[in-house]
Amino acid sequence: MSTFTPVTRDYLTPIGVMPVIVLDAVEHAVPVAEALYAGGIKAVEITLRTPAALDSIKAIKKACPHIIVGAGTIVNERNLEEVAEAQVDFAVSPGMTVALIKKAEALGVKLLPGVATCSEILLGMEHGLSCFKLFPATAAGGLPLLKSIYGPLPQVTFCPTGGLTIDDFDQYLALPNVACVGGSWLVPKAAVDAQNWQVITDIALRTTGKIAK
Repeated sequence: MSTFTPVTRDYLTPIGVMPVIVLDAVEHAVPVAEALYAGGIKAVEITLRTPAALDSIKAIKKACPHIIVGAGTIVNERNLEEVAEAQVDFAVSPGMTVALIKKAEALGVKLLPGVATCSEILLGMEHGLSCFKLFPATAAGGLPLLKSIYGPLPQVTFCPTGGLTIDDFDQYLALPNVACVGGSWLVPKAAVDAQNWQVITDIALRTTGKIAK
């Protein structure tokens, strides 16, 4: 029997800022996650863009029980099966289909699907969802779009991802319909390649320091 429960605002709000991470080597997974955690980051999204992704998720899940571990770039049902087997805490997709929603329900995986229009949001709402990833956030309309959506759909909550930076993410968090944000600025590829974990911690500290307490 499925243990599916949809992603809720209460689930997203404590996360605040969610690093979107691409890992090329499994051995980098735990050091990156711990470096982020040392800077106050509570959750990570490991994208399924490299062959190392699934094993990286498993490594973090095993070594870092204090960190919420999500899988990103979910684009088909097979991806959902793989991350369910890896026991992720949640899954994130760049878009949304009915097939993905139903598969997530069947597997008991918390799914945060990507949307960019009101029509997509309404479709998700028809399937019991109230929280979505706005993607690509800045290209789709950014802050003005989110403010416009709030008028007719105040009951919907977002995690904007795509194009946000350390300089403007807090403007998104200040909106009433945003619970958390996602971004790649927290984990620069150069820092990972150099295994300079302190750089990642420093960026995380600068980031979390901007979040209103």
